[in-house]
Amino acid sequence: MGPEGASRALVMSDVAARAGVSHQTVSRVINGHRNVAPGTRERVEQAIRELGYRPNTAARALVTGSTRTLGFVTVNINQYGPGQTLVGLERAARAAGYSLSVTVLDEATADAMRDAVDRFVAQSVDAVLALATYDDAAEALHAVDTPLPLVTVQSGGALEEPAVGVDQVAGARLATRHLLDLGHRTVHHVTGPADSQESRDRVEGWRAELVAAGAAVPVCVHGDWTPSSGHRAGRLLATRRREGEEVTAVFVANDQMAMGLLAAFHEEGLEAPRDVSVVGFDDLPEAPYLTPPLTTVRQDFAELGHRAVQLVLARLAGRELRLQPVPPVLLVRSSSGPVPVVSMPAGV
Repeated sequence: MGPEGASRALVMSDVAARAGVSHQTVSRVINGHRNVAPGTRERVEQAIRELGYRPNTAARALVTGSTRTLGFVTVNINQYGPGQTLVGLERAARAAGYSLSVTVLDEATADAMRDAVDRFVAQSVDAVLALATYDDAAEALHAVDTPLPLVTVQSGGALEEPAVGVDQVAGARLATRHLLDLGHRTVHHVTGPADSQESRDRVEGWRAELVAAGAAVPVCVHGDWTPSSGHRAGRLLATRRREGEEVTAVFVANDQMAMGLLAAFHEEGLEAPRDVSVVGFDDLPEAPYLTPPLTTVRQDFAELGHRAVQLVLARLAGRELRLQPVPPVLLVRSSSGPVPVVSMPAGV
C-alpha cells in the first residue's frame, strides 16, 4: 500500500515527502554520498524503514551506470581461510552499500575464469574480486582480459593486479619467534600444499626466522590443509623423535592440520606442551577449546574484506591506492611452553 493507502509501488518521492527533504537528498542517501548531514540522513533512513521502501536497482543502474554489485570468483571455498575471506568481503561490501555476486569454480582454468568474468560483465557488476591463493587461479587470472576493475585477494603479492592480503610471512615469523623465545633450539614445520602461495609464504617466514636466529632448519613435513594430513605429520614427527631427532616445537601451517597433529601426538604418548609445543595458523573458532587450547596466528578477515572493498572503490573512482598487508596477531594459549627439561639418570 502507498502512503495514502493507494495500491501502487512506492517511489523515491514518497520517501522524500515522509522525511521532509528533496528527491535529490533521498537519492544521495541511497547512493551513499557523504555530503548529507547526519540528522538528515537519519530522517531519510527512518522514512525508508517506516515505508518499507526498496530502491529500484535496475532504474538506478540506468541513471548512475552502477549496479552497486561486486563480483567475487574463487575456486576452493571449503577451507576455513577462504570461507572467512568470503564472509569478510560480503560484510564489507554490504557496509559500503554494495551486494556481492559469488561464483565458485570447479577448476581454476583460464576458460573457467574467463567464463566467470564474462558472466559478471553480463550482470553489469561494477568490479571483480578474485581469490588467488593457488597457482592455477593466479595463472588463470593472468590469462583473462577483463574490462572491469580487478582486485585479487590473498595472492601473496604474486600478481600484477592490485591486491590485498594478510602478511603470511610475518605471521609465520611470529609463530617461529614465539617458540624460539621459549627456549626451543629449532622449530619443525608442517606445510600446506606446494601450489598454495599462502603455504609458501609461511614456509618463507618460518625459514627466515630460524636463519635470523642462527637455528638449524629441519626438513619440512608436507600437508594439504586437512586434519588427516596433520595426523600423518604428527606420526612422522613422533617417529623422528623416537629415532633421536630433537623435536620439541612444531609450527603447523593451519589449525586444521594442528588438530590432527595433536591427536597423533596423543596416540604416540606425547602431550603438548609437556613434550612438544605446537603453534597453528588461522585461529579456528574451535582453537580455544582444543586440549590443550591451541596457540595460533590469527588472520583478521574482517579487515581484509574492508581493505579489499576500499581498493575496489578507489579503482572505481580512478584513484591509485596502495595498501599494506593486514598484520597477523599471535594468540598465545596452552599448547606452547618452555622446552622440556630432560631428567638425567642418577649418578651421571
